[in-house]
Amino acid sequence: MKISTKINVFRRNAMRFLTKNIGSSRKTSNKIIEDPTHIKRILICRPNARLGNLLLITPLIKEVSAAFPEAQIDLFVKGGLMPVILKNYNQIGEIIVLPKKPFSSLLVYLKVWLKIERKKYDLAINVDKDSSSGRLAVELSHAVFKFYGDDLNETKAKDYQHIAKYPVYNFREFLKSVSLNIVDGLIPETDLQLSDTELAHGKNILSKKFDNQKKTIAIFTYATGDKCFSEFWWNDFYALLKIKYERDYNILEILPVENVSQIRFKATSFYSKDIREIGSVLANTALFIGGDSGIMHLASAAKTATVGLFSVSKLQKYQPYGNSSQGIDTNTIVSKNQYILIMDGILMEKDQ
Repeated sequence: MKISTKINVFRRNAMRFLTKNIGSSRKTSNKIIEDPTHIKRILICRPNARLGNLLLITPLIKEVSAAFPEAQIDLFVKGGLMPVILKNYNQIGEIIVLPKKPFSSLLVYLKVWLKIERKKYDLAINVDKDSSSGRLAVELSHAVFKFYGDDLNETKAKDYQHIAKYPVYNFREFLKSVSLNIVDGLIPETDLQLSDTELAHGKNILSKKFDNQKKTIAIFTYATGDKCFSEFWWNDFYALLKIKYERDYNILEILPVENVSQIRFKATSFYSKDIREIGSVLANTALFIGGDSGIMHLASAAKTATVGLFSVSKLQKYQPYGNSSQGIDTNTIVSKNQYILIMDGILMEKDQ
């Protein structure tokens, strides 16, 4: 194990130990939010840098925005992706960014925590109750109401385990605890909120890739670590896709930032480092197929029907939802012909 990895493991374990008893959302149970318009400044804490995890908090951001339409929402995150993801969100204020590598940017790291401690908020929210940094940020904030992300639900919805949904369910229960009336409904979908200009740009890119009027199926053959299916697996599956769909659909491979392909670039491909541009292309496709990855969540957030292929990650926790999307547990459903039947059903549903 690398020294840097050992340091990060030690840091995470130390933070969990130091923060395990920090805060309880029930502290505010004797307080009441009498008028949602009185909540003007909100802090949402999700100190994570991964594209997928950041996209997966957009349902909570939409829920908070709807509950407090007069509020400005600050975000506490890691890395530089969140300003890009939330570019078209109207209520977003300051995005406070924690460095990815705290020990190589120690001064910046400390300044970020001081900024949180010095700012005043009406409400501070930790997205993930198991995030030690998120709980600490809520504790340090000078917020009137503090929600540490605790599970306050006595009964669980069937889809409660989903990482984009349980923060919303927990937040709704917190609002009830402070006597704020809410309307229970469907959990918002992940959302990149692409503009009309961005959508037109994506459509133009596709029209240059394919000189025909056929719809496009997008595939993403890469994923990190064990989540990445082998070249043999993808070549076999790509051959099936061509047989089934090539007559009526274009097939486009979205390439990762690493610019690699598990089918060795056999399909027409698209490469970009701009996630909003990738999202704009995906938004103009009929179907996305790929393993569990940030790009899979980007496709879902672009409102594209998404088929997520899961072999390692928990399906119930990370599967795409909305827009006829579906997750497939490839350990349970092993036949690729069965995947084709599932995709046929989604495409038929989208065409109705």
